[in-house]
Amino acid sequence: MPVFGAGIARALELTERAGGEAVSLTATGRGVQDGRRLRTMFTAARSADWAEFLADCGKFERELARARGGAAVGCSRIAKFTLAELEEEQQSLERLRRWHRDLTARDVFGAPESAAAGERLKGCVAACEDYAERVFAALHQAPEHGMPEHRMPTDVTPTDLTPQPKDGDDT
Repeated sequence: MPVFGAGIARALELTERAGGEAVSLTATGRGVQDGRRLRTMFTAARSADWAEFLADCGKFERELARARGGAAVGCSRIAKFTLAELEEEQQSLERLRRWHRDLTARDVFGAPESAAAGERLKGCVAACEDYAERVFAALHQAPEHGMPEHRMPTDVTPTDLTPQPKDGDDT
């Protein structure tokens, strides 16, 4: 397949540079139907991959809804606006991004689900950005809203924060 030509050439070059041996073969089907069948089988496999990706996007969206205290099916109403939860969600989003990038690279014929998967990933990114904004807003919320402020007391000076030498310590 021509689409793999550059990748095959790169793999051969790296293998030889590392002192290894590689063989590259060109294969063709016995008839026109073989090429069509290969394309159909390959696209079906990528469609299954995209379906799994889309299902994981749904899991990610449900987890974000739970973290926001949303009313999605199976969600508790307790919001988890913590930096630890935000970091966990961002790691999940990065996993989705890497997976999308990998699937896109493998989907050489363009399975029909690929466009929907790209849009769904954009939705996941937007939802995670919204959640991050809510986390930071909750962390900086004024005390009258039930959350303590994370501010330095006004009577503390920078000198108060500098470690002072102990008695008898000349450093």
